[in-house]
Amino acid sequence: MDRGNLWDAIPETAAADAEAEEEFIDLMRRDAFRIERIVSRGHSSPPGFWYDQEQHEWVMVVQGRAGLEIEGEPCIRELTAGDWIDIPARTRHRVAWTQDEPATIWLAIHYQ
Repeated sequence: MDRGNLWDAIPETAAADAEAEEEFIDLMRRDAFRIERIVSRGHSSPPGFWYDQEQHEWVMVVQGRAGLEIEGEPCIRELTAGDWIDIPARTRHRVAWTQDEPATIWLAIHYQ
């Protein structure tokens, strides 16, 4: 039986630290799915980079705010705490921006 807490070990890196990396932690991994916590502090996808994943991704902003760009859509989708989106496999998308303080905390479920 697995157990944990979403708020455990949130990195306290200051937003001004340009060297700080976004944090990706698998909370659970099984054959058909993976649950991941992501901590972003002002991070965004590199210019020209698009996620193009083989699995579907359900993602929710637990804390903070973020802008999600979906290829072919004219506007960036703003997500705030509690907002979620289910991104079908092979849908090209990128993170346009994230709030730095407080950190933007995402919960992502990757599934078949």
